Amino acid sequence: MKTLSTLFKKNNTIIIVHCLIWIFFLVITAIQSYARLSTIPNAFYILNFTFIAVFYLNYLVLIPHFLLNKKIILYLLISLGIIFSITFIMKYSLKISLRPPFPEGQFNPNFRGPRENNFNLRPPILLLIFFALSTCVKLVAEWYKSEKERTIAASQKVNSELSFLKAQLNPHFLFNTLNSIYSLANKKSDDTTVAIVTLSELMRYMIYEANEDYICLEKEIEYIKNYISLQLLRLKDSSGVKINVHGNLNYKIEPLLLISFIENAFKYGTDYKGKTDITIKISTNEDQLHLAVYNLSSLQNALNKDSGIGLENIQNRLNLLYPNAHTLEITNTKKSFEVNLKINLKK
Repeated sequence: MKTLSTLFKKNNTIIIVHCLIWIFFLVITAIQSYARLSTIPNAFYILNFTFIAVFYLNYLVLIPHFLLNKKIILYLLISLGIIFSITFIMKYSLKISLRPPFPEGQFNPNFRGPRENNFNLRPPILLLIFFALSTCVKLVAEWYKSEKERTIAASQKVNSELSFLKAQLNPHFLFNTLNSIYSLANKKSDDTTVAIVTLSELMRYMIYEANEDYICLEKEIEYIKNYISLQLLRLKDSSGVKINVHGNLNYKIEPLLLISFIENAFKYGTDYKGKTDITIKISTNEDQLHLAVYNLSSLQNALNKDSGIGLENIQNRLNLLYPNAHTLEITNTKKSFEVNLKINLKK
């Protein structure tokens, strides 16, 4: 019902605009005719309403059925046939004349200029003008409509892609986090309960707050800190984990945009001896966010197709959400893995 109502209102608006334009046109031409002839002849009504009828015949029938369907030659032939047919009917059947109805022998000083000779060419020329005008109006309207539909389709495509990427990202995150809790439970650690509570906070954020298009940067960083605290519980030695956050956090950011880089660091930032070396720096300078993540890469070569889902998705999301508004540099060596991300944020 809402769609039908909107469509009805939209069509009403178009009809009103068309009516106002034609009323303005008829008033102006009537004033000109009266000023020139001191009267409004019957030819005025026949001609103008014929022109309006031709305009909508072309606008509503010929262009949609022929021109827009690429039947250009047929469209031109029909259009020329209509112009010549109407001209013939006006000239020989209706015998329209612009000569004012003066009594014989009298002369109207307000009437100036040639009468019959000019009139013979006027109807076909004006018919051609109205055909061209209706064609231009219709083609512009169709172009605007197609551009609007293309924009909507592109927006829907982006939204569907983002939804798909988020749907992949969340289970990937949950899988890694549950592995961490499983590791604690396997060791019968007293921190298992704390880890479960922290996970519940993380899930609350993901379910209830991360559905927004943009979220406060401060909340996103708080979410990252909770994730880090959860990871610290499972590490033998957490002294190698360093996090530094500074700058103005009064900005908006796409939720769950940075977490994959942090996940990746914890997944591959521990060597075979259990030593962890991870450095995370998050800062803002004016309207730009800078994320720098460094970690050991002793296990980085163990990456397979599935384990790279998080980073691949986040790069796709960055391209969709911040086109020409971000830079991402990833340096992968045998000893280390480093990420440098810069994003232009909105307040």
